[in-house]
Amino acid sequence: MTGRDVLFRIYLLALFAFVFAPIVTSMVFSFNSDRFPTVPLGSFTTQWYETAFVRPEVWTAFSNSLIVAVTAAALSTLLGFATAYTDFRYGFRFKSAYLALALLPPTIPLVIMGLAMLAWLGRLGLSGTLTGIVIAHTVMGAPFAMAICRMRLQQMDPALEAAAWNLGASQWRAMRSVVLPFCLPALVASYCLTAAVSFDEFIVAWFVSGLNKTVPVLILEILQGNVDPQINAIGTVVFLTSMTLVIIAQLLILRKSGA
Repeated sequence: MTGRDVLFRIYLLALFAFVFAPIVTSMVFSFNSDRFPTVPLGSFTTQWYETAFVRPEVWTAFSNSLIVAVTAAALSTLLGFATAYTDFRYGFRFKSAYLALALLPPTIPLVIMGLAMLAWLGRLGLSGTLTGIVIAHTVMGAPFAMAICRMRLQQMDPALEAAAWNLGASQWRAMRSVVLPFCLPALVASYCLTAAVSFDEFIVAWFVSGLNKTVPVLILEILQGNVDPQINAIGTVVFLTSMTLVIIAQLLILRKSGA
């Protein structure tokens, strides 16, 4: 192992420590009996989890987040795949502009996105509803799904679909039998990743959720009252859920990249 390799590994360890140390600290304090995050730690306890998850509003928030994440991820994956397939299969004028617009939402500041969604959904009468949050999160998640599906489709030989047509398959049959099976890992990865994005998203949800709070919005509401260890407990559950989805998505992406 060269000195450069050693320095690179030290750099990676320092980077991961910098990113994950606050999260790990929060997880540790979620099992600490002391109300305030102090060192040395108190005794081990699950009190804060028990206190948090007997509150009806916490379960309601998790239910809202789950409904929004499941629905928004499905819509994002559908739209992302459709956009990526259009790019893969067809050539047309202003294709570059089409792709640029499709990938635009993640580049917009979230505060601006939240204000725009609040104004637009208010005109549609959907502000403060779960449907409104689903629409907002779909707009935010579809570009991620498109990027993953597009990367997978670039690995596919365009002649495969044409061969299915020549053998008598209709366009829909070729889609079901050739394109979708080939893209299945990317579709599952897109679903998991966009679900994680939706489950974690706070700023836009804060603007459009109204009384239908998601988990991140509820955490802010609890935090504004006082320092409450329940936040560490709820945050740990949110983090583990999101990381599970992201890891599944990443494993599928690596698998398809090596296919």
